[in-house]
This record gives sequence, structure tokens and C-alpha cells, in this order.
Amino acid sequence: MSDIGSQCYYLIQKLFPICRSITGDGVRQTLDIINHHIPVQIREVPSCTEVFDWKIPKEWNIRNAYIKNSSGEKIIDFNQSNLHVVNYSIPVHKKIALPELKKHLHSLPEKPNWIPYKTSYYKESWGFCLSHNQLLSLS
Repeated sequence: MSDIGSQCYYLIQKLFPICRSITGDGVRQTLDIINHHIPVQIREVPSCTEVFDWKIPKEWNIRNAYIKNSSGEKIIDFNQSNLHVVNYSIPVHKKIALPELKKHLHSLPEKPNWIPYKTSYYKESWGFCLSHNQLLSLS
């Protein structure tokens, strides 16, 4: 692999695991890493600022999220894939029955092994994403 190819691969390895959305610490971390390779001018704009026909959403940062089964095992875990959490989910800590939980689970039946990417920028809600095969295996 060429030197530039190795550098690009290294950069992608550093950037890929970062959980980022349109605001928050993940964006800052990403831009800081990129800024070490190419000059980037960074300007922060406060949440709720109107920019043309868009309103900048509240900042969103996530540290951890998971779902445990009745045996206490984590069956969906943000640390395994940052796609497992609906971007901008509000914090939730409660026990609920599977039928109620399923109202907050998202999958792609047409792509049964893929984990979808979903967001909730402007509507306060919560949810998890998982492969459709994983959804079908829940009991």
C-alpha cells in the first residue's frame, strides 16, 4: 500500500468508531482529528439558532446505552455498534415488557442483517436499532 494509502487508512480507522451526529462532542473530536491533516476553520453556533430554513438542534452526546434481557444479559449495546441507538434519543432507564419495547425498536426487514441508522433530531423520543434477524430472535 502506498504511503498516502496507509495514511488514509489510518485516518479512517481513527474516525470510524467516533459516534457523531450533526452536533456534539463527536463532531468536535472528528474535526479536531481532520484539522491535524488539513486546515479546518471551526465555528460553533448555539443550539436553536435559526439558519435560513433550519434550526440547529440541541447538542447531543451519548456515553452508553443498552437493552438487557430478563436474565440481565445485554442484547443490544451501543458499545458494540453506535448504530444501535437512535441518534438523539433521550435518556431512558426502565423495565418494560417486550411488546412495549418493540414500539421503540427499528429494523430493516428487506435487509435482515443490517442495522439501520435513524435519528430523532427535533422530536424528543428514544429508540434502538437492530438487525431484523436480531429483532425476530427476541423473546
